[in-house]
Amino acid sequence: MEIDIVELSRLQFAMTAMYHFLFVPLTLGLSIIVAIMETVYVMTDRPIWRQMTKFWGTLFGINFVLGVSTGITMEFQFGMNWSYYSHYVGDIFGAPLAVEGLMAFFLEATFVGLFFFGWDKLSKRAHLVVAWLVAIGSNLSALWILVANGWMQNPVGAEFNPMSMRMEMTSFFDVVFNQVAQAKFVHTVSAGYVTASVFVLGVSAWYLLKGRHTELARRSIAVAASFGLASALSVVVLGDESGYSVTHDQKMKLAAIEGMWETQPAPASFTLVGIPDQAARETHYAVHIPYVMGLIGTRSLTGEIPGISELVQQAEDRIRSGQIAYDALMTYRASKGVVPDEVRATFEEHSKDLGFGLLLKRYVDDPRQASEDQIKMAANDTVPTVWPLFWAFRLMVALGFSFIAVMVWFFWMASFRRMQFPRIALWLAVIIIPTPWIAAELGWFVAEFGRQPWTVDGVLPTALSASHLSVTELLITLAGFVLFYTVLFVIEMGLMLKYIRKGPYLDVPETDQWQKRHRERLTSPSALTQPAE
Repeated sequence: MEIDIVELSRLQFAMTAMYHFLFVPLTLGLSIIVAIMETVYVMTDRPIWRQMTKFWGTLFGINFVLGVSTGITMEFQFGMNWSYYSHYVGDIFGAPLAVEGLMAFFLEATFVGLFFFGWDKLSKRAHLVVAWLVAIGSNLSALWILVANGWMQNPVGAEFNPMSMRMEMTSFFDVVFNQVAQAKFVHTVSAGYVTASVFVLGVSAWYLLKGRHTELARRSIAVAASFGLASALSVVVLGDESGYSVTHDQKMKLAAIEGMWETQPAPASFTLVGIPDQAARETHYAVHIPYVMGLIGTRSLTGEIPGISELVQQAEDRIRSGQIAYDALMTYRASKGVVPDEVRATFEEHSKDLGFGLLLKRYVDDPRQASEDQIKMAANDTVPTVWPLFWAFRLMVALGFSFIAVMVWFFWMASFRRMQFPRIALWLAVIIIPTPWIAAELGWFVAEFGRQPWTVDGVLPTALSASHLSVTELLITLAGFVLFYTVLFVIEMGLMLKYIRKGPYLDVPETDQWQKRHRERLTSPSALTQPAE
């Protein structure tokens, strides 16, 4: 069987992206939780909160370093594996990535160093400012990455230049405030907050089960349950907003997630479970909840959500329009700057469908020569594989609601039952530690797999985006990445488990003594000349 270069490139990028995202959610959430803990320390002056800040900050630092190392590799892949994509849309896609590197990453990286090495050099309030700048930098980094990704989902603020044969930015404002990007950002960071909350909750529960560091564990559970409950509720609400934006900007993705083969009368029902059959274009044994999908997708009882069959027909019409755009583009290019007005007008009229015409490149070198069968095949290619999207989305949603239930229970017990946790509940908190990562990876799978066959939705097909590499080169680099990332993951797990077993660096009495010495040193007239202990 012949190995497809594009599919192999997709596999490599998917592997590196999903490995990288093992580190990102915990970084986003722990940065905020650590800053909250240090805020309480500054407000109360109680040593236990400083101890908590340093302990959870250490785990944050381990995760941050490994997250950075895996993220750098991903950006190089755009040039190595997806060179035509980089050429075609690099002017737009590269801008938010550059801002992320110049502003967010350097802000985050600079203040991470001050956070870890400034305890003996900075006052409490100055160090608190550093902690919050680390948290802000982490979240700003996510913002710019998701602005870039959101543009791929909904390419606004850009247009195709027929002379340069590239997409060019027309409005940086539109790119940044793209509704898909903003919805993805708030949903993703909220999911990161839930991930960190479940992590802190689980580790703290393990300490209580072992009877170790109980004072730290109980307070950490209180913080994690409060912050996690707010975050889990936010994930559901903001996920609903993402669904609303997808209804308008990525109709095929929504129809595939729902297994909605035919357009339903408004308001559409939500398919709770079922068995999608792509060949028959039917979802067997479907269980429907009336009105729900219509309310989520259109915020009304009258708005209609198109089904897959209708969207395929629309894609076929746009492919035919794309053929006209491609013909005008070729005439445009052959004119060498002297473009007849009618050709220019024809291209401008049909240019929004040029990407659909490029779908025919999979079957024929010149889209203008495509047969009717090839047009129909290209239209059917706009339907992603339904069953993995259908079930990945439902598992993600089920996990999201389970996090709300867990956080509500622990918040109630921490706030109103004096933290009298049954052992079975503590064991449950330990067991569910991996589940937020599963939910996050499923979310990214739905977002990216559901966009196929597009790299940039409606603009650039994935089949045209890849570099001209050999199978051997891709297999070697894929094996290298798998090995390298697996080693990093093992290092991450080893370091995390080591420092969790070790516990806080200082016990509370020792922390109290340090705090007294530190206060005296900062207020001493010779503080600037004395070496730090």
